[in-house]
Amino acid sequence: MKIALYGLSVKPDFIDELLRLFDLFNEKSIECFIYRPFLEYLQHDFGIWPEVSGQFENGDDIPGDVSFLLSLGGDGTLLKSFMAAKNRSIPLVGINSGRLGFLSDISRDEIEIALNSILEGNIIIDERTVLELEIVKNGESEFFYALNEITVTKLDSASMINIHTYVNGEFLNTYWADGLIIATPTGSTAYSLSVGGPILTPDSENFVISPIAPHNLTVRPIVVPDHHSITLQVEGRGLHFLTSIDSKSEVIQFTELLKIKKASFKVKTIRLKDHSFFSTLRNKLMWGADKRN
Repeated sequence: MKIALYGLSVKPDFIDELLRLFDLFNEKSIECFIYRPFLEYLQHDFGIWPEVSGQFENGDDIPGDVSFLLSLGGDGTLLKSFMAAKNRSIPLVGINSGRLGFLSDISRDEIEIALNSILEGNIIIDERTVLELEIVKNGESEFFYALNEITVTKLDSASMINIHTYVNGEFLNTYWADGLIIATPTGSTAYSLSVGGPILTPDSENFVISPIAPHNLTVRPIVVPDHHSITLQVEGRGLHFLTSIDSKSEVIQFTELLKIKKASFKVKTIRLKDHSFFSTLRNKLMWGADKRN
């Protein structure tokens, strides 16, 4: 079996688990292709020189017969790693060496169990919707992709922005707010949740539109079908606003138009059979916590 290993950094207290992971690769004859910047980081900061079969900088460098991509870190790392698997149908599996680990929900204590389950095929593969953002400027388009959310916010601590929002070409609302979040079901438990958005199960075929600090008591998050397109036209007192595509940010001019829709591909994620979405909600977000239960 061939796997791709993606990471950005690790804490010193995770080094023993990392070394054990490389040992497991050798024991089970797994060919490992590692993200080059991560390999250089391990060599420079920790003096670790693992035996690997190759290196990659982006998704095009990953061999076509790689079985899955292992993301080592937290949820932010997994969100970055999905770009390497984009359009390749390589399933992602996240090992959590960070804090919460909602998406990267395999703990350090489960590494060997998880690897054995993957080798035996004793896993569940979920397919997750991806957002496609088209930024139109002077008649030319640039495309970006997000697994969690696309967020439009004011650039600094200046006054609020006005976000004219259209769904399938029909006017929905003008949000007078600090910003607006368009979230996938995967992203419904992230930023959107923190501003009062609803939780969607990963297989829900919907998007959530959640305003950030709206100056209106009647504006609340709304759920729309994911086969609808969303268009945003932003106005404000300055010249620019900020658009965040998961963890990547772009400074945008008010004259530019944002078009959002469901991408033509989905991202596959691997989970263990005893890790359900609802159990993760309870264990990681303490959802439904009640001393009577």
